[in-house]
Amino acid sequence: MDFDKNKILIVDDEEDLCEILQFNLNNAGYFTDIAHSAEETLKKPLYSYDLFLLDVMMGSMSGFRLAEKLKHEFRITAPVIFLTAKDTENDILTGFSLGADDYIAKPFSINELIARVKAVLKRSGTKQKKITDVLKVNNIELDDVRKQVLIDNEKIDFTKKEFEIFKLLLENIGIVFSREDILHRIWGGDIVVTDRTVDVNITRIRNKIGIYGPSLKNKTGYGYFFEF
Repeated sequence: MDFDKNKILIVDDEEDLCEILQFNLNNAGYFTDIAHSAEETLKKPLYSYDLFLLDVMMGSMSGFRLAEKLKHEFRITAPVIFLTAKDTENDILTGFSLGADDYIAKPFSINELIARVKAVLKRSGTKQKKITDVLKVNNIELDDVRKQVLIDNEKIDFTKKEFEIFKLLLENIGIVFSREDILHRIWGGDIVVTDRTVDVNITRIRNKIGIYGPSLKNKTGYGYFFEF
């Protein structure tokens, strides 16, 4: 994965549409992630995304309500584009009043959507300006200033390397990192360590994070990733 790419979260309960959007946005040079509900969205590493594509009509929590939580409760600064079949004036005004950066009515062309995504990202800047150093995912809180991790409000004692590995995986949920990639990012090129060093640290992290241990997974032949 190219970490200079903008990261987009697609939130829609239509799985087929999500797959189509993901395929085309990936081909357009973006990195994308998918959630099929507002509740699933709130378990994602919200501060890692540079743009949110939100469907309005979803289950128990609408896209409007989700956007309100993102902007006011989580203080997310990344832009929001609403995707919806509702295109009345009142709905559009509601969307913009909640801080939306654009509003695309269904059905829409993929080329139009990509053009609008590009325009919104250009207006907002290439990367999200984070206003918090605390990464919250589910009941996990990673404080990058205090260099500490809380799970269910209980402090977990990590070594420096364990903390850095866990931070890397938690910020990039679902992304597989090879042992070599982890060694390069965490230890750098000046210190000679083996792949086994990564395995040992991963095992220690798994043991320390309790019920979330199974979420730290290994993809045989590829590497490690974190996924609920």
